[in-house]
Amino acid sequence: MKTFVLLTKLSPEISRQMKDRAKLGRQWLDQVKEKCPEVKFIEHYALLGAYDFLDIYEAPDEESAAKVSMISLLNGAFQAESLIAIPYKRFLELTAEI
Repeated sequence: MKTFVLLTKLSPEISRQMKDRAKLGRQWLDQVKEKCPEVKFIEHYALLGAYDFLDIYEAPDEESAAKVSMISLLNGAFQAESLIAIPYKRFLELTAEI
C-alpha cells in the first residue's frame, strides 16, 4: 500500500454549513468506503489556512487515490489534491542512490 495525503478546500457554500460538518463528513467517508473499500484512512485533520482538511490514507495505487479526490469534489470540495507521501527514511535512501 502507498501512503497519500489529501488536501481539501471546501466551496464557500459548504464552508458556511459548519453545524452540518459532522454529518457531511460522515457522508463523504461513507461514500469513500463504499466506492474505494481498499482505501484505509490513518488520520484526519481540520486546518486553519489555505486548505480546510488534511487526510492521510493508504491506497494500493494512484487510481484509487484519484477516486478519493473525485469523491471529495462531488461532495462540495472546491479543490482536492491527493499527493503521494514517501516515508522520510525511504526518501533518504533514494537520495543516496543519486
